[in-house]
Amino acid sequence: MIKKIQKLKEKHNAIILAHYYQNPEIQDIADFVGDSLELSRKAAGTEADVILFCGVHFMAETAKIVNPEKKVIIPDMDADCSLADSAPADKFKNWLIKYPNHVVISYINCSAEVKALSDIICTSANAKKVIESVPRDQKIIFAPDRLLGKYMIKETGRDMVLWNGTCQVHEIFSERALVRLKVEHENAKVLAHPECDENILMHADFIGSTSALINNVNTTEDEKYIIATEPGVIHQMKKQNPHKEFIPLPNNTGCACNECPHMRLNTMEKIIETLTKMNNEIILDEAIRIKALKPLNRMLKIV
Repeated sequence: MIKKIQKLKEKHNAIILAHYYQNPEIQDIADFVGDSLELSRKAAGTEADVILFCGVHFMAETAKIVNPEKKVIIPDMDADCSLADSAPADKFKNWLIKYPNHVVISYINCSAEVKALSDIICTSANAKKVIESVPRDQKIIFAPDRLLGKYMIKETGRDMVLWNGTCQVHEIFSERALVRLKVEHENAKVLAHPECDENILMHADFIGSTSALINNVNTTEDEKYIIATEPGVIHQMKKQNPHKEFIPLPNNTGCACNECPHMRLNTMEKIIETLTKMNNEIILDEAIRIKALKPLNRMLKIV
């Protein structure tokens, strides 16, 4: 399968970009693996003719926004995002009417249509820097992630209006399980993504974006970590630190494998099928794309 994918990539001059939440075998065959910010930068700078995006739909849309001349495809068109879906563009547009004279900062986990309604985009890696780039006397709307927004209010001291959206993976981690794991593994460090609820973040030794969590593991001397984010990231942590132990935090149902069901729709078989048929292409309305490009470019200039 790997050889077949390689031949198809060469045939179409294609690059495979994959998010850290993809299945390990997909991460291993990708040309580049990263978080949302890193993938945005990579997509903006690639010279490939075809971008196969192994992630969810809004990520492939982002690649298309910055690469209108390239063919952007995704292994499974149904790979949506619960957070992006929580902010339908029509409802978001009507909601914004209530808050005139606000700068709209939207987390990259949103649709192209919501990006087009925004003034600037951010990721979990640069949200603080983006927010702090806005004058302190300017009112701010932060969307769609309410939990990331609450954390950023605490980090920046800005009083922002929040859209009520969340990520289904990060919202349902179990605090009870976390307390139990901390007792059982008293020397383990807790690493958490800022999309988690504050009842999880209050226990964390380090809070950061996916890449920041990986970097923390790489640069600290601890031997054991409890991971409060999508467990796909543990694959990279193990590859780079095979001597360390990583414990995924269970969710409220007791499942220790709190995987994103949308991310995991992509498979090796679907990659081969998509590269063979060159289907599942991301098509955007050009007016929407141009409007969405402006806030993305503002983000990329800040970081």
